Amino acid sequence: MTAFDQATPGTWAGGDASASGCAASGRRTLLIVQCVAFLRNVNQGQRGHPSTADVVGSFADAGAADPRAFQSNGTILFASADPGATVEAAGSALARRSGIEREGFWMPLADVVAIVDVHADRLDIRRCEVTLHGGGVVDPTDPEVVRTAAHRRCEIVDAGPGWIVTVNERDAESNATPVAERLTGGPATSRGLPTLVRLADRFGAE
Repeated sequence: MTAFDQATPGTWAGGDASASGCAASGRRTLLIVQCVAFLRNVNQGQRGHPSTADVVGSFADAGAADPRAFQSNGTILFASADPGATVEAAGSALARRSGIEREGFWMPLADVVAIVDVHADRLDIRRCEVTLHGGGVVDPTDPEVVRTAAHRRCEIVDAGPGWIVTVNERDAESNATPVAERLTGGPATSRGLPTLVRLADRFGAE
């Protein structure tokens, strides 16, 4: 097995959520999915970064339903029938609004909650990160993956289509993003697991 299995572009974070068939009527009914977007390299309101208003507004411009910022690091709650297209359009809208270009990744909120449920009780939770990327499925047991992570003083302990969970060896370090980018050859972005625990507690029951 290679370091990662390439996923179908545009469906890596939760599958094709664009529409579902309605057998009874023969019509197609849009399936609205509650999602979480991770914008890469965003610290809202700081010099050289977009404002919260511009970030949230860009998702509204892209047609997202009820976009909301969670904290100030480019984590956005939104609902959409086509999340991948929405995140792509939001990136273009953000560039128009602020002149700042940023990449974005997304995952269904239900999948974020599921990851949190698996890992929230870890004693080392403060050193855990969840990373979204576009490189398919990373195999945590692949020797290349193990070596690459160890070189950056971390270990990949879980993975799925477009995401990994990483544990850093030391407190106050964040090594998951460069590891994911090294392994996949593309951009990635990470959030601390404690942040996602708070997000799941606040929004997971909606």
